[in-house]
Amino acid sequence: MKRIYVAGAYSADNVIDALSNIGKGIKLAYEVFKAGYYPFCPFLDYHYTLIAGQEDVRFTVDQYYAYSMSWLEVSDAVILVPGWENSKGTLAEIKRANELVIPVFSTLNAMVEHFEIYSISASIGSGVSE
Repeated sequence: MKRIYVAGAYSADNVIDALSNIGKGIKLAYEVFKAGYYPFCPFLDYHYTLIAGQEDVRFTVDQYYAYSMSWLEVSDAVILVPGWENSKGTLAEIKRANELVIPVFSTLNAMVEHFEIYSISASIGSGVSE
């Protein structure tokens, strides 16, 4: 099964826009999962902050970045949440994915099509017919 990193803008100038970004990221991760892939959704990281606050623990932004990047580095693809274009974090994630030759997609349809073609090519190359 393919592991898909969901990348997009998280933070914003106000809490309403930040919550909207989180909602968009979670929705896309849901769609990726529904399509039969395994998404890593950094938009769910706020759960760690909620629990850590109860224990008087604080994670740094750098810890979250390192944690997310470690998942990106073992992903089979990256999918972008609409509105990512001005996100410094997403730009860094795209750069890292490109360095590792991990494909980056702007739509779910493009990603699904890519893996369907890849699957067919792999079957043909292995001599296995369907």
